[in-house]
Amino acid sequence: QLQASGGGLLQPGGSLRLSCAASGSILSINGMNWSRQAPGKQRELVATITSGYSTSYADSVKGRFTVSRDNAKNTTYLQMNSLKPEDTATYYCNAYLVSSSNLKWSTYWGQGTLVTVSS
Repeated sequence: QLQASGGGLLQPGGSLRLSCAASGSILSINGMNWSRQAPGKQRELVATITSGYSTSYADSVKGRFTVSRDNAKNTTYLQMNSLKPEDTATYYCNAYLVSSSNLKWSTYWGQGTLVTVSS
């Protein structure tokens, strides 16, 4: 039910915007999150946005990444600026939501989108 997109290959210092759209008979979405996993490393929570638009970030991306959401489109975005090689990872989104097909609040994950930062 979640589809992430926008990954790619770019040079250090570049910018990229990831999108994650929830589809299906969505009734309501609470928190939406972005996390990432680099090869050989544990998954790291990168950014969070609540239903009230409060945001929080990992220290490693604070000041460079911005998370936002469009509730009308059931979509969250991650704007990534001043990218560094250490930002290279597969980026995942997840959302805590309830749908008419599953009347129980649950966490759903997107499939991941690869971001590679290299010169």
